[in-house]
Amino acid sequence: MIIDERTSRKETLIECARQIMTAGRTAPKGKGIDLIEIVTITDEKIEALSQTMQHIAQETEMHFFQRDAENILQAEAVILVGSRIKEMALNCGYCGFPTCVEKQKHPEAPCAINMVDLGIAIGSMTAKAADLRVDCRVMFSAGLAAKRMGLMPECHSIYAIPISATSKNPFFDRQPKQ
Repeated sequence: MIIDERTSRKETLIECARQIMTAGRTAPKGKGIDLIEIVTITDEKIEALSQTMQHIAQETEMHFFQRDAENILQAEAVILVGSRIKEMALNCGYCGFPTCVEKQKHPEAPCAINMVDLGIAIGSMTAKAADLRVDCRVMFSAGLAAKRMGLMPECHSIYAIPISATSKNPFFDRQPKQ
């Protein structure tokens, strides 16, 4: 049997995405409460995400959304990771409110611990991508577009991690949009 890397690349990257998602799931969580959601999109969902990013670029004049919209089309898969909001009853004040009861009056504001957990998950996921020698980049822009599309409706904050396997990482050394 001969397995050609070029013809098996997509299948390989889907398997890598599964392992990267597992790294996010097993990352430490504050108080052991898991509020992280993780999905992977491919093909037509990536195209729809790119189109939404283009619309955001036009609406907001944040031109990097256009650059990133073109960039994710070079990905075989885009992993989306987000956090639901839940106060951790620590009254730590990291969210800007003195107590969790006070923060509950502002349900749109995330708990700081939720956001830290999301950051730790993203770090674990990108470390796993590096272990697998998979090209990746963390993108706020694609995460915001995913949120607008309702791809993870239960999540307050979403980030995207596009992945590819090419001879040069397409997610770096990109030309900035003017």
